[in-house]
Amino acid sequence: MKTHLPTRKFGLTGMAITRVGIGAWAMGGNMWGPQDDADSAAAIRHAIERGINWIDTAAVYGNGHSETVIGKTLADIPASERPFVFTKGGIVRDENGQNPRRIGERNHLRTELENSLKRLGLDVIDLYQLHWPSDDVPLEEYWSNMLELKKEGKVRHVGLSNHDETQLARAEALGHVETLQPPFSMIRRETGEKILPWCAEHGTGVICYSPMQAGLLTGTMTAERVSAMPDNDWRKNSPEFQGDKLRANLALAERLKPIAERHGTSVSSVALAWCHAWPGLTATIVGARSPAQVDGWLDAASLDLNTEDLNEIARAIEETGAGQGPAKG
Repeated sequence: MKTHLPTRKFGLTGMAITRVGIGAWAMGGNMWGPQDDADSAAAIRHAIERGINWIDTAAVYGNGHSETVIGKTLADIPASERPFVFTKGGIVRDENGQNPRRIGERNHLRTELENSLKRLGLDVIDLYQLHWPSDDVPLEEYWSNMLELKKEGKVRHVGLSNHDETQLARAEALGHVETLQPPFSMIRRETGEKILPWCAEHGTGVICYSPMQAGLLTGTMTAERVSAMPDNDWRKNSPEFQGDKLRANLALAERLKPIAERHGTSVSSVALAWCHAWPGLTATIVGARSPAQVDGWLDAASLDLNTEDLNEIARAIEETGAGQGPAKG
């Protein structure tokens, strides 16, 4: 699809993607509390109308429900106006969304891919990613399986998710790792130390997940909101949402407000633009459960932080003690 927003080359894939993309984990509905499918569809359509040109999901999100919602929504949009669709395979949960298993065996991945294609209503997927390192077969075997899927033409590009630089090097020896999807945010910064430099050196495009650390860096999260989260929201049991870590994280978000005010934007957009400033990072995956949430971070698609902003954020990270990893790229 054409977009008026700035784009970046996505590694060596030939795709040019907007700096932010739609993250569809919450649209699966099973680990973020209740989610209305109509709200999910409205968020997707709104993001596309505003120029976002890619969406990222996974077969395991709601045990296929996220892909189904996306497929039904895109079916009503002309093909020329549809975004790139990225999905992931390699994780299976039980019917209650529990007990995940990481499977990279050839026939399993092939079956998962076919099921994803049906749910998404597509003949070919733009990017297919292995969600986590597999527990059942060695890396060399599951990456060979992914490369085989690309040769067969059901996917245009293949990548990895949640792999470190040593694992990436092993995979690269067999065939180019076109993309990587790691966690990365002002709070979870470890990816910036070795993984992003490796990807920059090898022409691997990077789209990071949880760039706002599941809502902690939006400027609207509070201890009271955390306490009121439903029991099936995974964040209630996350260490970053508890005790001293929660207090440090909220303090960091508070320190972003003056920067947001200077740019006339949201704290969320500042948190995302900080990620975009790192060499080696292509774009960020941002969750959206409603059109209003999309509007809360859309400015990040074109926001550039200056040196003063980045230095101020580095000081805030150091002084609040939030998270871990290098504070500047």
